Amino acid sequence: MTVRGFEITTAYQAKGINLPIRATKNAAGYDFEAAEDIVIPAIWKQVIQHFTKGAEASEKILKPVLVPTGIKAYMGEDEYLQLANRSSNPLKRFITLSNGIGVIDSDYYNNPDNEGHIMFQFSNFGLTDVKIKKGERIGQGIFLPFLKADNDRAETLRTGGFGSSDQQ
Repeated sequence: MTVRGFEITTAYQAKGINLPIRATKNAAGYDFEAAEDIVIPAIWKQVIQHFTKGAEASEKILKPVLVPTGIKAYMGEDEYLQLANRSSNPLKRFITLSNGIGVIDSDYYNNPDNEGHIMFQFSNFGLTDVKIKKGERIGQGIFLPFLKADNDRAETLRTGGFGSSDQQ
């Protein structure tokens, strides 16, 4: 009987992706790796570009960068997977999770838009671009239970991936 865990998404099946693991016996988080090489541009470089080339030229790059993991997670209906930054990322590399923490709901798994592909959303507050290599540990996931309020009446079913509940 499977209760919670990780799988590789279809698009990354043949790309040598590792499932998240805990680094030590008492670690709470499962370490996630980048599924491909990616660059997190320095925000200061983007700000300078914004002022020298105009807002229209920089509008697209002033957004956080999504780092793919090639991983999806399954869990109980009363659980979620919390995505957290590695403690060394802000200290050594000046990269932070743009959304503070990530919340992967149980119904994100196998959604029709992206199969539940988990991505970490980063911003780089350093002076230079940060290059992340495939297989490099980028963050951690912690399975947690959650409670519902009295009179909770949420009945809508998820129909998509990132931001799909924004329209509801």
